[in-house]
Amino acid sequence: MDKTLNSKTKTLLSIACIAAFLVFVYIGDNTIPPGSSWKMMITVIEKGSIFALVAASMNLLNGFTGLFSLGQAGFMLIGAYTYAIFTIPGKSHDAVYQYFDGGLIKWSIVEILEGKLGVLGHYIGMFIPMIGAGLIVALIAFLIGIPVLRLKSDYLAIATLGFAEILRAFFQWNTLGPITNGSNVLRKYTTYGNAIFPVIIAGICIAIIMLLINSTYGRAFRAIRDDEIAAEAMGVNLFKHKEMSFVISSFFAGISGALLAMFQTTINATPFNTVMTYEILLIVVIGGIGSITGSIIGAFLFTAASEWWLRGLDAGRWLGISSSLMRPGFRKVVFAVLIMLIVLFYAQGIMGSREFSWDRFIAWWKNLPSNLKSWPERHKAKATARKEARATKAAAKAKAKAAKEEGEAKKASGEKLFTPLPTSNEVMVFGKEGK
Repeated sequence: MDKTLNSKTKTLLSIACIAAFLVFVYIGDNTIPPGSSWKMMITVIEKGSIFALVAASMNLLNGFTGLFSLGQAGFMLIGAYTYAIFTIPGKSHDAVYQYFDGGLIKWSIVEILEGKLGVLGHYIGMFIPMIGAGLIVALIAFLIGIPVLRLKSDYLAIATLGFAEILRAFFQWNTLGPITNGSNVLRKYTTYGNAIFPVIIAGICIAIIMLLINSTYGRAFRAIRDDEIAAEAMGVNLFKHKEMSFVISSFFAGISGALLAMFQTTINATPFNTVMTYEILLIVVIGGIGSITGSIIGAFLFTAASEWWLRGLDAGRWLGISSSLMRPGFRKVVFAVLIMLIVLFYAQGIMGSREFSWDRFIAWWKNLPSNLKSWPERHKAKATARKEARATKAAAKAKAKAAKEEGEAKKASGEKLFTPLPTSNEVMVFGKEGK
């Protein structure tokens, strides 16, 4: 039996890997020149971190609680707008809200705290609107959840998706223009200076989600997912825990919306549509419903494939290959094919319902040479087994067909298909026991 690592060693390994990754992101963002193709790798890490957070929040609701909600894009929209509105500098309001007389809110939390606390106030002024964005989204989710969470399955998905669409139209309403700028973009708000910022924030939030899942509340969520009747019989308050999961998931979706606003530097309600919701759901499915590690892996793979690796297919040249078939939009075709292949070969997602484990990783690494060496034999054995299964199935079909033809031939000739059991006119009477 292989020796497993103790918890202290696993913790040290995890801390070392996280620290190395953060150092890599910080150095890469500060040393890679803007014109380099490798700069896109840092961009993928930034955007992948943001979508990993929103995918983890959706997985908390869909994968661990069993509530099929499609309102994440709407919650991200609220978070993005909340952050942007309260961090636009006062001197920029006339330029941003040029059609609404400078807007209704003409001050910035960042400016106020920076004037009092200096550099520290600048960062605190970024955190307060970001946390406030999550809290406002959580409050709205709490109010929406009271009627909506009484629905189940597809009806819940339709209700939350409709809510997200209503929100998108609501934020573009010109009557709210002095606050949301109507259908115009919000810009000139405070953003982060280094790519390490969204990575750290997303990592902290995902760690909190993991702690929640491994707590008693997380076990209650999984009980509701597996069997609501059994969970209620065990004393779990169904509505309370569903509402809790919905509110917490929405809170982190709001924070991810604030991070997305910082990443894009401008924000508008138009991109927060059903396509964004389906992209988040696709990330969850690719990674594995019920796996936070899978959501993280799926987010980075999805972002890298859609934003970086396949870009050359739209430009007509990819991996040194030029073809007239490669034209704008061809990247999306190849990306769709890759998604179908992942779904076919990983029906439960890349991670399924499992989380990353150092023991499994080390065992896989140790067995990798032998697995690669024995792969041809295993592939040949699987092919032989499939061939034998097909032959057995064909033989069974042929036997059934022959029996059917024989029966039809006997029926046509008038021959009896079966011998009836003998009958008797005598009546047998059984007495009571002992008589």
